[in-house]
Amino acid sequence: MDVPNTSDLVLSLILYVMLPLWGIAGFVDWACHRHTHIERTSGMKESFIHLLMGAQVGAPIILCLIFEVNILLLFLIFLVLITHEMVAHWDVHFTAPRREISIWEVHAHNYLATIPFYLTALILVRKWDVVLKLINLEWAGQFGLEIRGEPIGGTPYYLPYYLSFMIAVCVVPYFEELWRCYRYQKQQEKSS
Repeated sequence: MDVPNTSDLVLSLILYVMLPLWGIAGFVDWACHRHTHIERTSGMKESFIHLLMGAQVGAPIILCLIFEVNILLLFLIFLVLITHEMVAHWDVHFTAPRREISIWEVHAHNYLATIPFYLTALILVRKWDVVLKLINLEWAGQFGLEIRGEPIGGTPYYLPYYLSFMIAVCVVPYFEELWRCYRYQKQQEKSS
């Protein structure tokens, strides 16, 4: 039996455990928002915050699935980690006085906050050669986007399947949330 190398094992952990788990946590978070009637409490402002956080983490994920990880992508990942934490703090600070944040939502937030950190750590381990270039300031030629020579996971099917999964469990639900908040706001304006 062939034993896979560590890099392949780390990649499988990223692709088949961490990335889907991030989507599932996002769906659980959305279900908690729906249960607590976000449209009647914190409304569109919180819904926009959720879309911003999804885009913050989603953009580098998609870039890392399509392009070779280099110093440019590492800088983007680090920037996203910092700004995502700031926006997540702002989200809870804004929301807490306006609606209940259940224990289920707290658990979902724990995953949504930590999975990007773990993904980053796993990428750093897998792309240690790029980390060394970053540390040693060997940045020449590291600021372009180079499409992967081989599709992620060694199959052309992973990316479309993963994107379809994320559209189903995160993109559609969070746009539904925004629509629900918008519709409720308009109804309230007509009632006034």
